[in-house]
Amino acid sequence: MNIDWAHFTPFASMAGGIILGVASAIFILVNGRILGISGILGGLLPPKVGDTSWRVTFLLGMLAAPTVFHALVPAQYITAPRMDASGWMVIAAGLLVGIGTRYASGCTSGHGVCGLSRLSPRSLVATLSFMGAGFVMVYVLRHIL
Repeated sequence: MNIDWAHFTPFASMAGGIILGVASAIFILVNGRILGISGILGGLLPPKVGDTSWRVTFLLGMLAAPTVFHALVPAQYITAPRMDASGWMVIAAGLLVGIGTRYASGCTSGHGVCGLSRLSPRSLVATLSFMGAGFVMVYVLRHIL
């Protein structure tokens, strides 16, 4: 196994995890809701009266965050992610993830961060399932195909 030291970012990853954990805790304490992105997006389809504005605001904030980040952080500290996949492969993967989140009644942020912290058995099964499926796919794609 080789570590890609140029893209190894333990401190940035840890900071991101801490920010996500704190944001999730604040969100559930203030709103009484789970900070699961698929649930927030799914709640817009179909929209409910009085429940739309916070969901749209949240999603717009997620879309605006990279722009704000690029405006605040010097360019030498920003590395572009490398993706070895075609646009169609990314679209197919996104659709499969969307289908999976509907079957699992939540996404990685909902189950893995919020559900596990609440000791939810359903979230434990969901997290073990998607992590296991990810491990198997990486192994198959790198060693078998």
